[in-house]
Amino acid sequence: MSSAAPTAPDAAPEQAVRLADRVDRRRRAARLLAAVGRHRGDLLVALLWVVLAGWLTHGLWPDPASRVLSLNPEDQALYEWFLAVDARALLGDFDLLSDRLNAPDGVNLMANTTVIALGIAFAPVTLLLGAPVTFALLAAGNLAGTALAWYLLFHRTLRARRLAAVLGGALCGFGPGMVSQTNSHLHMTAQWLVPVIVWLVVRLLRASDPGPAGPAPDLADGPDRRRMITSAAGLAAAVTAQVFIGEEVLFLAAVTLLVMAIGYAVADRDLARRALPGFAGGLAIAAGLALLVLGYPLWFQFAGPQGVADGMFTPAYFSADLSSWWTVSPLSVAGSAESARLTTGPAEYNTFLGWPLLLVAAACAIWAGRRRLVFACVVAGLAMGALSLGPEVVFGGTRTAIPGPYALIGGLPVVDGALPMRFALALLPIIATLLVLAVDRALRSTGRARRLMPLAVGAALLPIFPTPLPTAERPDVPEFVSGGHWRQCVRPGGVLVPVPLPTPKEPWPMRWATAADAAFGLPEGFFIGPYGRGGTAAMGTFKQPTSALLADVARRGDQPAIGDEQRRQAARDADFWGASCVALADDAPHAESLRSTLEQLYGPATRIADVWTWRV
Repeated sequence: MSSAAPTAPDAAPEQAVRLADRVDRRRRAARLLAAVGRHRGDLLVALLWVVLAGWLTHGLWPDPASRVLSLNPEDQALYEWFLAVDARALLGDFDLLSDRLNAPDGVNLMANTTVIALGIAFAPVTLLLGAPVTFALLAAGNLAGTALAWYLLFHRTLRARRLAAVLGGALCGFGPGMVSQTNSHLHMTAQWLVPVIVWLVVRLLRASDPGPAGPAPDLADGPDRRRMITSAAGLAAAVTAQVFIGEEVLFLAAVTLLVMAIGYAVADRDLARRALPGFAGGLAIAAGLALLVLGYPLWFQFAGPQGVADGMFTPAYFSADLSSWWTVSPLSVAGSAESARLTTGPAEYNTFLGWPLLLVAAACAIWAGRRRLVFACVVAGLAMGALSLGPEVVFGGTRTAIPGPYALIGGLPVVDGALPMRFALALLPIIATLLVLAVDRALRSTGRARRLMPLAVGAALLPIFPTPLPTAERPDVPEFVSGGHWRQCVRPGGVLVPVPLPTPKEPWPMRWATAADAAFGLPEGFFIGPYGRGGTAAMGTFKQPTSALLADVARRGDQPAIGDEQRRQAARDADFWGASCVALADDAPHAESLRSTLEQLYGPATRIADVWTWRV
């Protein structure tokens, strides 16, 4: 008893602290549960999108490193390399001119669709689990995130009923163009910031409107300058982030918003006169703030080392076929593989909306009433759809010699870098807005339209419901790379020459660098650089004589005659690349012929793990 007396006073404060901690934890738990309860509808919608996106990309998930999107495996290899290079920012080893490809010249990351912001944000995942895991997460996450962002915009900003917002978000995030672009075009599917940009533009417009002048103009409320400044600052931040995610998406959003703004101003001239001065000023502030960050990267993209100032894709080739608009995508439940002939490839089913959706969208535009937003959507939809037809209208695969509206803007700076058929991607949120407005109006009514309109919209969306993306197995990278044995051959940051060297059509050796977190560089490769005529944009670079010789052996399996001149040239090429080591995997095409050729060029080989190597 006597020993307990001194300890009692000390025990009471400890008990009080523990009790206070318990109370705090209970309060936090109660607040969390209350927040979940308030937003459980939105959380269920988000869960729905995540499940759907996971199901569409489930072919990648058993083992992302050994699985590939079979409709566009080349671009997947490219984007995984991008993610590996971007992740090096976390290690302090990153530059806008990357020396990890196209040695010794390097690659201008701003001139390529490198999704830098996403790569840096997911750098911990890439460094811990590998770039293929990050790629799979982003392929699914972009779909779910875009759908959720548009749902929130429709539900919170337009004040649409949840069912209407869900239908609109589903079309925006999982429409034919989005699912098609998920075939390895991460920069095109990362559209979840676009609704944020739209919301900030609308917020800026509302803040810039002083309100209608009454009998006493001096009593008008006036613009909300604080909201104008915060909207402009937020817009600058969102635009800056989108530049480092996907500039083409930002360009398409800007063109669409410009056309919608013109249409809205025509429909509401009074608002345009009242708000234009403040709105223009807010946009100028946003542009100025954004340029403080973007000025140097944009200069670097167009005028910096390895930069390109022009587009490399032919607008006439990447034009939408007029008949594809009422055709259902081959990647939809009601689609047919035969329709693939109406576009350039499985990653560009941007216009395949199907006639049921087009008819219902037109009916919704008519039924939604004479609203300014409806008029602006119709104008923008027609404009973007027309631009997608390119410089010459194509119908059923046949060129008609009828000039398309794109011919009026083709060749303009920046514009020539966009693919005409991708203008059609803007139709997803435009049509979704029309559907949301119509369904929301129907749900607020009491007549037959309350049931018929949602059913009609649902029936129009069913044919384009997406199917899982096709996937296939791909070979593992050599143990030489995955086991870190490459360090016996080349120092970190040095140049390794895989044989055959990577090309735009066969970029598979780039997976070696990806698996090593881009810790070493490669010559040549798959990228955009100034190697076209007169320094214009081109895919890939010139082959050095030794690279061309090895590529020919890999293609045909022939044994070329190797003499002193070829050996001297091989030494010069290795010196040009700054290479430390040449490596040949057992699964290379015509591996025995390549090994014999390399031994004649560089001498006896050394076996490291499962790869033959030559120090040069």
